[in-house]
Amino acid sequence: MHPPAGSPSQPAGTGAGADEIARLQERVAALEAAPAKEHHRLRTSGAVVLIVIASVLSLLSVLAVWTSDYVGNTDRYVQTMAPLATEPDIQQAVTNRVTQVVLDQIDVNALVKQLSDAAAEQGVPQNAANLINDLSGPIKSGLTQLVSTVVNKVVTSDQFATIWVDANRLVHTALDKALTGKGGGAVVLENNQVSIDIAPIIAKVKDELVNAGFGPAARIPDVHTNFVVFQSKDVGKVKTYFRLLEIMGAWLPIVTVLIAAAGVFLAVNRRRALIGAAVGVALAMLLLGIVLTVFRAIYLDHLPPGANQAAAGTLYDTLIRFMRATIRAVGAVAVVTAVGAFLIGPSRPAVAVRVACRRIIGSLRDALYSLGMKLGPVGPFVHRFKQWIGAAILLAAAVVLATWSYPTWTVVLWITFFVALGFAVREFLDTGADGDRAPPMTTPSNPPPRHA
Repeated sequence: MHPPAGSPSQPAGTGAGADEIARLQERVAALEAAPAKEHHRLRTSGAVVLIVIASVLSLLSVLAVWTSDYVGNTDRYVQTMAPLATEPDIQQAVTNRVTQVVLDQIDVNALVKQLSDAAAEQGVPQNAANLINDLSGPIKSGLTQLVSTVVNKVVTSDQFATIWVDANRLVHTALDKALTGKGGGAVVLENNQVSIDIAPIIAKVKDELVNAGFGPAARIPDVHTNFVVFQSKDVGKVKTYFRLLEIMGAWLPIVTVLIAAAGVFLAVNRRRALIGAAVGVALAMLLLGIVLTVFRAIYLDHLPPGANQAAAGTLYDTLIRFMRATIRAVGAVAVVTAVGAFLIGPSRPAVAVRVACRRIIGSLRDALYSLGMKLGPVGPFVHRFKQWIGAAILLAAAVVLATWSYPTWTVVLWITFFVALGFAVREFLDTGADGDRAPPMTTPSNPPPRHA
């Protein structure tokens, strides 16, 4: 039977009309997707900018914290530098400098003339008296040896520790003034030089020389000689930068964390953004470590003429020891964060690691169940609040790390270990919503135990 005239020859929803509708639907979907793609692009760009800023600020934060807590803290500086009193390079440098200053205060020619006149007064023949005048060279050499021996005795004695601490307090004052514009007292900051007064050491050597039988040492006046510890034509610029870092030291690390968190929160894929932020911070720490090594070589190359290279290198390494420890600690935190963010992702290696850990923990739990262990209501409770327990573990680790006084990379690794242990315990205690009423999780090689 044929359809009536004028009636459609095809079912509704087919033919040209259906094609037109499909094209319109595709166009509407494309128009709706365009703003979403543009929105995602803007979010991604903003997240990248914030993460890059946070990475750069993490580098500045380490410098700011070091400036505020180390350069600006005399007690901490002295505590760090005090062990250098037993370093051979430092002892030799101090011995050479003090010996030279003491010898500069002794008029060898006048001393020789005094000996010659005394010999003549005692009736020594004139030829013998004149011979004494020709011995100025050997006398000066012997005097140098005597002074050097006495200075070395002072420097290597237990008494030097006290003198060294007092001297380093002056050094810190000079350093603080040079880098932050503060300080005073015995500090001299002229002609782009930082110097300290070594009068206490010279006074101690003077007393030791008198006690050793060298009477002329008693006439050595109080010498206030400046010992240059830092010299650079850019002291003014460095002072401005370090003063700014000292001001930022208290709040710059917090701002850095907040900017990084904002970048992660803004990103479309927050897990990947967290990995990117962690990698950025780790690279910033690596860069800062390289800069410190390069600057060490530059610093040694620009020492004043006659300076002891070995002693200067030891001083530099000790001075930035805390900064290097902070770089390693922050770098370790960044690496651990990146690895952790990767392991919670959907990639095959991450999934394989998680499955393997769950199987190991499940096998241990099954073995203990077979021995009669019961968790009772603990299992359902942990299962219900599993995410909250994980967040509490991470929060506790963050609080410990933030409140730890000058953490090292070893501290970071131990905190990471206890975090991993906490998550393992959480997984062990998670027996599901039914708890002990449900059969325990098993592995193919460990069948479920039979209960009576």
